[in-house]
Amino acid sequence: MAIHPIDFRYGTPEMRAVWDEENRFRCVVSAEVGLAVAEAKAGVIPQAAADEIEAHAPDASLARAKEIEEEINHDMMAIVKALSEVSGESARWVHYGATSNDILDTATGLQVKESLGIIEQKLRILLGVLLERSIETKNLVCAGRTHGQIGVPTTYGLRFAIWASEVARHIERLEQLRPRAAVGQMTGAVGTQASLGSAGTAVMANMMEYLGLTPVDVSSQVIQRDRFAEYIMFLANVATTLDKIALEVRLMQRSEIGELEEAFGKNQVGSSTMPHKRNPIKSEQVSGLSRIVRAMIEPALANNVLWDERDLTNSSCERVTFPEASILCDHILTVMTKVLTGLRIREDNIRKNLDLLHGVNMAESVMIELTKRGMDRQDAHERVRVACMIALEEKRPVAEVFSEDEAVAAHLSYEEIVALLNPDNYIGTAVAQVEALAEKLSPRTV
Repeated sequence: MAIHPIDFRYGTPEMRAVWDEENRFRCVVSAEVGLAVAEAKAGVIPQAAADEIEAHAPDASLARAKEIEEEINHDMMAIVKALSEVSGESARWVHYGATSNDILDTATGLQVKESLGIIEQKLRILLGVLLERSIETKNLVCAGRTHGQIGVPTTYGLRFAIWASEVARHIERLEQLRPRAAVGQMTGAVGTQASLGSAGTAVMANMMEYLGLTPVDVSSQVIQRDRFAEYIMFLANVATTLDKIALEVRLMQRSEIGELEEAFGKNQVGSSTMPHKRNPIKSEQVSGLSRIVRAMIEPALANNVLWDERDLTNSSCERVTFPEASILCDHILTVMTKVLTGLRIREDNIRKNLDLLHGVNMAESVMIELTKRGMDRQDAHERVRVACMIALEEKRPVAEVFSEDEAVAAHLSYEEIVALLNPDNYIGTAVAQVEALAEKLSPRTV
């Protein structure tokens, strides 16, 4: 019976496959094979033994390893025995010179490598969607908001571009993170490589080359957890960007704003009691699950604080943090990409909200022009501020109030004031910024 929602509700098949029990077993076996191959290359064990271990590794089974674990109560040694059983005369060389965490941590490195590959591909897809939408809406003027209040105009294109730029930085972070987190070790019981003697350095280098991982420089019995904490923090950072985008979708889908809307299926039900509802449930899911991903940061950091050359407190914790953070981050990345792809943009409501304050939100443009024409900037600010307060209080067009100020009228005609209050004339370099970013980042989508 499924209990955890990852088992039946959240997660993509590809990321679940990375962290499922069978793949974990296969990564451990791959690490053992890599060790044997590396030792043979360094002359530590016979080449024929490495060949036999490699050839028969696919015959080792998780089911048999679990049977053995029931007897001996040691998960790593159970896998060693299961692999040894199928390795014929070469069984004596399985796990030679290794301690459990040489293999287990290296297996984790393989899983992290797979996970990062999936996340990178999906980040590039998301980047492409955001750039496409930014170009599509580069001229779509909308109300900018600060503190939840309408300010000067911006464009939806610039909003999408800002998100795209952030996603591109995550791709950079991932590329920088990969050699630090997708790592393996072969350093023995306390990190000295004593069991391999002078061949230790060569064995580890050969093993990691075979597995496609970065070898650690130094380690204790375990790979130091700052590496894996960085991986979890990276996932949390990505999740937070997705949360940020999801929150904006949710805010803009509020009934009284109505500028954006998640795609809503023909037969989709919004509420069990309010048939009219069209709720942003996917964006809400992204925001909710991002909290779980971020919650993995504290235990990931704590896992780096172990006794002496190691203790076991990180092990049970990581059985939860690695799969949950990876699967949920991948899930909400997939969901948010679909939301943005199908996002409906309500241009009628965008314009209505842009004009909601009848020009008061364009006060900055008037202040800037007055200063250009000779008025002291601070004086211009105060006159414009007072005029706006009057317009809001008396519910009058702000252009009329501006024109009644003799000092303002001495610099600007009524027609000029009206032109300055046109939001379409006050978006600065927004379009150029979007176009420049799209040209810069488009190569990163592939």
